[in-house]
Amino acid sequence: MIDNKLLQKLSQNLLEILDDDEYCDITIEVGNDPYVKIFRAHMVILNYRSPYLRRILSTNKKRNDETLIQIKLPNISPETFLLNKISYYFINQFLKLFYFRYIYGGMLPLEEYDTFDIIKILVAANELSLRDLVVYLQSFLVKNEAKWIEKNFNLIYRTSFENDSFLKLQKYCTDLIIRDPDKILKSLDFSTIPEKLLILLIQSDNIQMSEVQIWDHVLKWGLAQNPELSSNPSNYSKDDFISLKNTLKQCIPFIRFYNLTSKEFLDKVLPYKKVLPKDLYTDLLETFLNLHPDSKPIAKSKSRNINLKKLKEPNNSEYNSTYKSKPNKKKVGKKALKREYQSEESNNFEYYSSYEESKSNKKKVGKKALKLEYLSEESIISESDSSYEESIIFESDSSYEESKSNKKKI
Repeated sequence: MIDNKLLQKLSQNLLEILDDDEYCDITIEVGNDPYVKIFRAHMVILNYRSPYLRRILSTNKKRNDETLIQIKLPNISPETFLLNKISYYFINQFLKLFYFRYIYGGMLPLEEYDTFDIIKILVAANELSLRDLVVYLQSFLVKNEAKWIEKNFNLIYRTSFENDSFLKLQKYCTDLIIRDPDKILKSLDFSTIPEKLLILLIQSDNIQMSEVQIWDHVLKWGLAQNPELSSNPSNYSKDDFISLKNTLKQCIPFIRFYNLTSKEFLDKVLPYKKVLPKDLYTDLLETFLNLHPDSKPIAKSKSRNINLKKLKEPNNSEYNSTYKSKPNKKKVGKKALKREYQSEESNNFEYYSSYEESKSNKKKVGKKALKLEYLSEESIISESDSSYEESIIFESDSSYEESKSNKKKI
């Protein structure tokens, strides 16, 4: 059994060697004039503790005289260190106080750094091929800085998926998207998340926000992408509405507008009517104007039933793939039965197909009957190359009928 006290003493002795120049046989030069920093070290320790430096040392032959070997670290640009937010001073401090202390003594003085600096250290450690340190820092962040990660989710999300070495952080981000999408929508940097991530979030069945809150967040995100736009749509020009419409066009199909109350629609959606597809806006207007302000229409919006468990990266093909589910009829008491749907992500506006198909196939139906039919249980349409099948299911006390094949002419 190894006594930790002995290991601590060994670590302390090795750190003393770092501060003693007597047996140093190598100098490491960092930076460019006039910002150059030179460190003295011991080749044998660097060779066995750092794969990154081992590769560099392999190209430098040891001299027979007592002259110190000199190596220069490649000029690591600030861009590689987390969005231009790492400084020359930080690189020097990292190398002296953290990097060499870790290599010599296995010391990790994380208490000296805030969370953002630890993220920088993680990226720098990966650049310098310190695999054990990369794994340890990821575990430390997940275990001790979960709340910070949630508040700064996009920073961690982008950083983790930009490098295949950060698998633990990638898994944490993916699990959070599945488990608590609300936390991401409420994060401090929410407005900077990628569009594809936003769409994945608003499709989640685990989201606990009301539909009007989701719409508010989508609008907030859209306005953040167009900082020149006012928060007051009454001041918008035609071009302003076009800009916002183009920004939100991929998100709007996943907003369940029919889950709003009439008042929410009038207060929150109507001012932005010009960003909605014309047919959708017309149908929403006809639906909500006939309701009590606090009432909701019979549900016409499809369920958020998107499987996020296969999500692995921000631009994952999962987002662009086809989500399919076979019809599955289950008894649900006296509520009308619904069919699961088959939808294709590439067709972003299939969301409105139910309305369009019903409109085109009911030319002779009276206006009153058509309205009643729209207020009935939602028809879910599955499309193939050139045909579709529409099924509306009703349930009585003991049985139900599929009305497509037996539907009487009105």
